[in-house]
Amino acid sequence: MSRFIDSLSPMTLWLAFGVTAVLLVLLVAALVIRRRRGKSALGVLRTISYDLLNEIVVPKADEGEIQIEYTLLTPSGILVVETKDVEGVVFASDRMDDWTVIAGNRRYTFANPQPTLYDRVAAIAQIVKDVPVTGVILFPAAADFSKGRPRHVTTLDGLLEEFPRLGRSADRSEIAAYLPHWERLRDEAVSASAARIID
Repeated sequence: MSRFIDSLSPMTLWLAFGVTAVLLVLLVAALVIRRRRGKSALGVLRTISYDLLNEIVVPKADEGEIQIEYTLLTPSGILVVETKDVEGVVFASDRMDDWTVIAGNRRYTFANPQPTLYDRVAAIAQIVKDVPVTGVILFPAAADFSKGRPRHVTTLDGLLEEFPRLGRSADRSEIAAYLPHWERLRDEAVSASAARIID
């Protein structure tokens, strides 16, 4: 092996070293990107909330049930979060029934998520009564709304601007009035989920 290395020219060795270094840099960059995506939604949502419920089912405001991806207890009330995993330029508005995504040579549409978000907010509001309830549709940073961003659409950075991170020793006194309502929501979600299992 040492004879083989000795037989290589210095230029070849430098080239091999350079290629190896570039590959290592690319590998580290890929790991960093994956880690940032891994921190993504759930990690950020936990840092801006006192408590979080994931994938709950509650009664709808009119009839039936509705599934809610994330429900957060925050200093300003309860926040309903629906996530969309979309990359590319998004053509969307409050009045459009379908939103269009163009990503490279790929084009597709999906239903405007705002009406469903409103149903989810209404379902939570009927349970928690006097607690303010708002909702957002959370898109990744790779979703480009440069042609216009509809209401209630945000990114992780946007959430962090509106809802600062809470430290481990965050003062819970500011949400004391919300806690009985939050527990009612938690109980309601458990009851609805249990009823679905029995059916």
